[in-house]
Amino acid sequence: MHIGLTFFPTDTSISPADLARAAEERGFESIWLAEHSHIPVGPMTPGPPPVGEPGLPREYYAAADPFVALAMAAAVTTTLKLATGICLVPQRDVFQTAKQVASLDLYSEGRFIFGVGGGWNQPEIENHGTPHAQRFAILWEKLAAMKELWTQEKAEYHGKYVDFGPSYAWPKPFQRPHPPIHVGGDGLRAIRRAVKHGQGWCPVIEEGVEDPVALLPEVQKALATAGRKREDFEVSIYFCPSDPDTVSRYRDAGIDRVMFATPSHEKNAALAALDSYAEFVA
Repeated sequence: MHIGLTFFPTDTSISPADLARAAEERGFESIWLAEHSHIPVGPMTPGPPPVGEPGLPREYYAAADPFVALAMAAAVTTTLKLATGICLVPQRDVFQTAKQVASLDLYSEGRFIFGVGGGWNQPEIENHGTPHAQRFAILWEKLAAMKELWTQEKAEYHGKYVDFGPSYAWPKPFQRPHPPIHVGGDGLRAIRRAVKHGQGWCPVIEEGVEDPVALLPEVQKALATAGRKREDFEVSIYFCPSDPDTVSRYRDAGIDRVMFATPSHEKNAALAALDSYAEFVA
């Protein structure tokens, strides 16, 4: 089982380069960087709260661009895998995102994992001109169009939300045919989306009917229906608690990767968190 890290890079946190270098030195397999373009102020998200009050933590409002941050991480590492966790594709331009993915994968020599999702914050999504109810349909079309841009010498795509004629687009990704796509989300619908569109599923840790371990048979069933093998598909758990019993349970169940949260704090505090996870890497 792989051990990774999730992280919101911000203006007050450890730099992505320092975090990546430290993660690789300590034996972590990957870092997964979150994305929010902005957080509109409203009843759902009134603003960064004082300690102990409801609301989103400040890192949601202050998240840096994940591709810039991952490029910094790539420049100071050689083996660490670099992932978006997750990239809000429905909010993004398809051509620029395809180029960012290909460029990062090329210059990191194939270390990029493209974690994607539809997003959850309706005002944020709709500020980009994306109808909230159509975000997943738009996500899949944009992914399909990007695959054409990554794999074809002369690419074109004609869909409901993405439509362009024959076009040249370089560079191509280092990985062939393209970097692995891991789909975020919880529950059965997310599993079906991930099996249909990606090479991995990334749920947040849950209990009860949406416990990822309890849903592993559904993953196997969906893969079998699609004629795919379990060994070619990864299940990664976000925000895994650093509890030995929980980590052992996931490992024994066949979870492929757990990801511990790195706090968006200054360097010494962030490195202390990494050191607290050392026993799991070992």
